[in-house]
This record gives sequence, C-alpha cells and structure tokens, in this order.
Amino acid sequence: MQKATINSVAAYAGVSKKTVSRVLNNEPNVSVKTTQKVNDAFKALAYKPSPQARGLASNQSFLIGLIYDNPNKDYIHEIQMGALNVCNDEGYHLVIHPAVFKSENILQNLKDFIIQSQLDGLVLTPPFSDMHSLLEILEKNDIAHVRIAATEQISDSICVINNDQEASYEITDYIISLGHRDIGFIKGHPEHNVSAQRFKGFEQALIDHGLEVKSQYIEQGYFDFVSGVSCANKLLNLDSPPTAIFASNDYMAAGVLKAASLKKIKVPDDLSITGFDDVAISRYLWPSITTIQQPVRLMASKALDILIKQIRKQTIEQPQIQLASQLLIRESCAELSAKC
Repeated sequence: MQKATINSVAAYAGVSKKTVSRVLNNEPNVSVKTTQKVNDAFKALAYKPSPQARGLASNQSFLIGLIYDNPNKDYIHEIQMGALNVCNDEGYHLVIHPAVFKSENILQNLKDFIIQSQLDGLVLTPPFSDMHSLLEILEKNDIAHVRIAATEQISDSICVINNDQEASYEITDYIISLGHRDIGFIKGHPEHNVSAQRFKGFEQALIDHGLEVKSQYIEQGYFDFVSGVSCANKLLNLDSPPTAIFASNDYMAAGVLKAASLKKIKVPDDLSITGFDDVAISRYLWPSITTIQQPVRLMASKALDILIKQIRKQTIEQPQIQLASQLLIRESCAELSAKC
C-alpha cells in the first residue's frame, strides 16, 4: 500500500494542500465542515504527518520543553503524564530536561537547552517557576512559557497554581480538631518557595486557634525520606515531644513513620502523622498516611492547554488558574488519647 502524502489527503478531501496544512497546524479560519473532511481523509488514508514537514510548513518545531529539579519522583511523573496527554492530542513532542537549580552555570545551561532544542514553548516547574532571571530571558526573547505551582504573582504571567497555603491550613486544622496542641512541623526544601507557603498555612492555623508556634517543634527538611527520619528523631527525642507531626511532603512523612517505628512509638495511638502530595508511598505504607491530594496531573494538562494556545497566538481567557487540593483522611491520625 502506497504511503499517504499531503497531496493524496488534499485530493481525497477535495481541498487544497494549504488547507490540509492549516488543519494539521490547528490554524484558525478553517470551517468546522472542512476540518472534518480533512480529518476523515487522515483517518481513511492512515496519514501520519512528518514532524519535520510540519515544522518547515509552519515555522515551528512542535517541541515543548519541560524543566524540573525536584526530588519527588511521583510528582514529576504526574507532571510528565499530564503534559504528555495534551502534547499527544495536539501533535507536539515533549522534551524533558532535568536540571540542578543551584548549579553554578544553571542560567547559561538553560539558555543553551532552549536555543539548541529550538523549542516552541517551555513548561517551568518549581523552583524554576519562580526563577526571575530565567523569566526575564524568556520575556525578553518572546519565548512562550507557562509556570506550574508558582508562588509569586507576576503581572500577565501565565501560570497554573495550587492552593498550598490553604491546604496546609486545612490539614493543620484537622490535626487540632483531634485534640492535638503540641504539633511538630517539618519544613520542605528551602529552595522551593512552596515550602514557605505550606509553613505559612500551618503557622496561621495554630495562631487562629490560639496556639503557640513553638520553635523547638519546627525542623528543616529537604522533601526526601532521609531528612524526614532525621527531623523526626530530633522531634521525638525532645523531653516533651509533639503528639502529632506534620511533614511537608509524603516522603518525609514516611521517614517520620519509620523513626516512630524504630522507637516503638505506635502510630496513630501515640503519635499522629500527616504528609502532603498523596504520592504512592502514602497509600502503600501501614498505617496509610493522612495527606493532601494535589491535582498535579490536571495542573500539567491545564498548563499545556494554555501554553499551546499561547504558541498558536490564540486568545487566552484565563491566564492564571488555581486548582483546589483535597484532604485525604487515612489511618495515620487519631484523637489525642489521655496517655499522650
């Protein structure tokens, strides 16, 4: 069977090659009826457009870059899946670029990646979504981009954000409702602005309930299992340890669970534990961890939808979207018992 070409598609649909090209590239000014005829021809002839040909015809690469530096593999997986779903539907390819935020030549490395890859657009995840020097370069060079989980509001900036501070407040309020007053908190990685948002929510909930924010109950973590264990040991070794510990993500919460187990501290009877993110480990451990479920995959999908509209010079009705999180109550928390 002869391979279908743009000429055979045009002949089958009874339209010009230019019209087929417009449909391929989702350009405006093509009627719904004509678009359907061309799409029917694609299907009937099993036509698969060449990415190189599309690029030459439209002066686009159909490549979208995704930059990340995050120790949470589940989070990055969800981001990638959400982005890939939209890219596949819209005919774009996703170029994954892991980077080290604190590396000495990070800005130059990112510039080289953007130029050499000939990207049509860029997706920025934390902490890059709040990296002002990078944002200035993208704006100056008119490079389409979208920020995921940015914590700083920038005028006209296109972003999809989560309500981390509100979600942190909600889970802290839940811990307090169980009768806990001595609550430990393990901060997230200091390079990620979202860590500060989660601490603010925790702090504000304590204040609103008339509780003291005790410095001895606050430890600095790094969004990984090892720091969760280390911070938990410090908190649990205090003369008057907390009766509940809120870790800023689930990996650190899993570390708290291990530290408690090694010390023969029963969870949730003697210690309540909460996390944040709802990654797989929070569901598979026992007791399963009370946490905050973030719509990470949906955030990425929404971000890609907006970015592709920006690339295509289409109207963006809502440049800044906030998605809500959900508190998931599981087995790692219990009411404060008389012996605690």
